[in-house]
Amino acid sequence: MIRQAALLSRRIITKRNAKPCRALFSTVDEPSSIPRESMAYDVLIVGGGPAGLSAAIRLKQLSIEKDQDLSVCVVEKGNEIGAHILSGNVFDPRGLKELLGDDVVNEMDVFDTPVSHDSFLFLSKEKSFEVPHLLLPSQLKNVGKNYIISLSQLCRKLGEKAEDLGVEVYPGFSASEVLYNSGADESSCSGSVYGIATRDVGIGKDGAPKETFERGMELHARQTLFAEGARGSCSEDIIKKFGLRTGNSQTYGLGIKEVWEVPEEVIQPGFVQHTLGWPLQQESLMKRQPFGGSFIYHQKPNLIHVGMVVGLDYENPYLNPYKEFQRWKTHPEIRKHFDHEKAQCISYGARVLNEGGYHSIPKLTFPGGALIGCSAGFLNSIKIKGTHTAIKSGMVAAEAAFEQLTADVSNIVAESGEINSEEPALELTSYEEGMEKSWVYEELHQVRNCNAAFHYGFIPGLLYSGIAAHILKGKEPWTFSNNRSDSDQTLAAEKCKEIQYESPDGVLTFDLLTNLQRSGTYHDDDQPAHLRIKENLAEVPKFTSMQTYAAPETRFCPAGVYEYIENEGGNAEEKLVINAQNCVHCKCCSIKMPSEYIDWTVPEGGGGPQYQVM
Repeated sequence: MIRQAALLSRRIITKRNAKPCRALFSTVDEPSSIPRESMAYDVLIVGGGPAGLSAAIRLKQLSIEKDQDLSVCVVEKGNEIGAHILSGNVFDPRGLKELLGDDVVNEMDVFDTPVSHDSFLFLSKEKSFEVPHLLLPSQLKNVGKNYIISLSQLCRKLGEKAEDLGVEVYPGFSASEVLYNSGADESSCSGSVYGIATRDVGIGKDGAPKETFERGMELHARQTLFAEGARGSCSEDIIKKFGLRTGNSQTYGLGIKEVWEVPEEVIQPGFVQHTLGWPLQQESLMKRQPFGGSFIYHQKPNLIHVGMVVGLDYENPYLNPYKEFQRWKTHPEIRKHFDHEKAQCISYGARVLNEGGYHSIPKLTFPGGALIGCSAGFLNSIKIKGTHTAIKSGMVAAEAAFEQLTADVSNIVAESGEINSEEPALELTSYEEGMEKSWVYEELHQVRNCNAAFHYGFIPGLLYSGIAAHILKGKEPWTFSNNRSDSDQTLAAEKCKEIQYESPDGVLTFDLLTNLQRSGTYHDDDQPAHLRIKENLAEVPKFTSMQTYAAPETRFCPAGVYEYIENEGGNAEEKLVINAQNCVHCKCCSIKMPSEYIDWTVPEGGGGPQYQVM
């Protein structure tokens, strides 16, 4: 509420005619009928991750260089910058050095652990085999180039840098609606995006306003950049509304991570190890297997980052990504890193990531805004990195926005304090052109078919990736297409083998709810659930998910949100219960649910995980 008051202390402008993307509180007539207050900016950025913050910083750098100020605002749903940021993270500094310069980056204390050892192992159930470096794609090599960092901590540094340059940064505000210009005529602004509305706060579970009720704010902008990360709710609505995805379907992986604290004498600073094979790929390697792998990174002074990524296009509904991760830690080659009586797990989290690559990138722009970072999907799954490309996309978008928004200085909000209603909606076509000419597209193009190649089998996919990285480099005259969603890849339970998992020991392996406490996840219990069954798919959890797919949502969710319980009265039919308060905002359920029956909307701002060292 204090932050809302701080927002309101700025200039308030007249509300424009808005058509919200969705009515979140359609059953609550009185609160939703209250007019929202609003504020105007030249550029609004939705999401305080690396892409969004880099765009904000670059805009202000250009303002100083060109002596022409633009007003820039960043809104972030986490309670602080970095609270919802999770990544491996072996960091490629290329994009950041272009943004801030070598000297500034080299002096940042988050870069105190350069990669010193780099290995890639193939695991059988009991043994391990190191893959020779000569056989690995050059994009996988980290020694001498990259650093082991906490991305959540880096984002905090970037947030401070943005504020120092004059960016208004507002954590704790959830963007719940995209605002579209509407009108009876076919004006140049009709249908364009002109900002977002933040979610109302102080509404109870029953949909009635509480004493703490406050209407959300409308934030208007000449350009709105969406930097929500993979599967962002506003970004997905925009992609659908403007038909931006015309190529391959996007495919995703679920990243699950722990951070361990160990004695300093145990740490091997700069140690990087990736693995393939057991337990995800343990059957016939010539046949299709779950796409994914694992990592261990040692960071100064005493932290081990450990995690697994599981491709969500897996077929067996009995697969449990969280339990596969716990099982993996018991391998002798992995267990030894935690074999100390003082080793303890201090943090846990999960987040989906884009794996579709080059052919799954949508059209990046639309009237009034653009998609940047993982909202667009620039992650390189073969390189196992996406932060450097996200940063670069934010910079390119900022440069395109600055050029167009300063072409007519009479329209600049930083000067006038309001948006000129006569200004036509702008589309940053030079942003997409700039990305196509950048090293981001060059890097992604070289491995453009690698992810889809694994659909033909694990060994064929591995061999193709090696050939593509060393010889073809994306110049092959064919394209492996994928027009099926990850949800559609799930097979009926009767066609699959049930998977048995060992019980956790509480020392190296943990039950899910114990680990969930380490994420710091919190939501106000007395608010409408932000995970909602789509009205037109309400029959799926009742008659399809359990009966056909053996309730996969009870396994793939890394936060224990979904469970089926017996109906009252002894009815044999089980009822779905959604424990929304457990949600770590990974977005997995919006992707892997049978028929994608869940609509992932934002909860009240500030809710969710509280990551510190992820």
